[in-house]
Amino acid sequence: MQGNLPLLKKNNLKNQEKILILGIETSCDDTCASVVEDGKVILSNVIASQHEIHGKYGGVVPELASRRHVEAIDIIINEALLQAKIKMSQISAVSVSNRPGLIGSLLVGVGAAKAISYSKKIPFMAVNHLKAHLFSNFLEVPEMGPCFTGLIVSGGHTSLYSVGQNWEIKEVGHTVDDAAGEAFDKIARFLGLGYPGGPVIDRLASKGNPSRFEMPRPMIESGDLNFSFSGLKTALIYKTKKEPKILDENNIADLVASFQDAIVDVLVHKTFKACRQSGFEKILVSGGVAANSRLRSMFAQKADSEGIKLYIPPIKLCMDNAAMVACLGYYDYIAGNFSDLSVEVYSRSDI
Repeated sequence: MQGNLPLLKKNNLKNQEKILILGIETSCDDTCASVVEDGKVILSNVIASQHEIHGKYGGVVPELASRRHVEAIDIIINEALLQAKIKMSQISAVSVSNRPGLIGSLLVGVGAAKAISYSKKIPFMAVNHLKAHLFSNFLEVPEMGPCFTGLIVSGGHTSLYSVGQNWEIKEVGHTVDDAAGEAFDKIARFLGLGYPGGPVIDRLASKGNPSRFEMPRPMIESGDLNFSFSGLKTALIYKTKKEPKILDENNIADLVASFQDAIVDVLVHKTFKACRQSGFEKILVSGGVAANSRLRSMFAQKADSEGIKLYIPPIKLCMDNAAMVACLGYYDYIAGNFSDLSVEVYSRSDI
């Protein structure tokens, strides 16, 4: 081994009955740890949410997030091992998100992973948080294989990817302003609905009429595969200022249902357009917004009508979690793609 790779235990990569990867995820405001066996069996998946801490501010406060990670990281890792009924000495390797995300938050998870790798003399894999979201689907369908269109839709990212025969990943579309989840959060804050906005709007919209208020579908016919949600957010705010009675309690459910449908319409339209252009027959959707019930329903309806195979993880795997990090780390592990202990963290990064 060269550079600052850990001095590995002998026979660490061979003759293992099972491969156990410890995943660590701290890219934003959730402290997560998971143990995954052979890239597909989730033995534990522990998440410590900070929503109560950040809710009063209407969004994530980076300094508070990193402080909470420091307080929680050892507890969460130990809990993941306990729930998995695994000792640290049985872990084959440790995988951690090191990009993209909040620098202070990422440093906590990466620091913990490096310490485990060095002290236990096991491999360490630093992985891309966005790529891990794509791989969350492989926890449910590990035999799925390449050649698919992937949509990652979350609070910080809304991007489309083409994944080819040799696993080459190419971004084919992205948001030019707000991410879809960011738009949900901002409108929820504007309407005083609470944080995080996505789940609140989803629940409220289920009681509303999505056809009640006309909303624009930004860039839906732009000719490319990019997204824009800032104008939609502005349109809703302008509408409420022009007609204040829209904010009456009897109208809010219809308003957010109409807003939600506009976002989902654009996501569905662009994703299936990307799939048709690629010639693929599979679509993978992942990220926190993939937990939205309306999105899941509309994607399923469209996939059924067009004969496309659709894969969306269970809701628990849509949110930030360490199982997806362990899953991606498993594939790096069996390929021998280990990270140097001098690896850094990055706030921005493409897949």
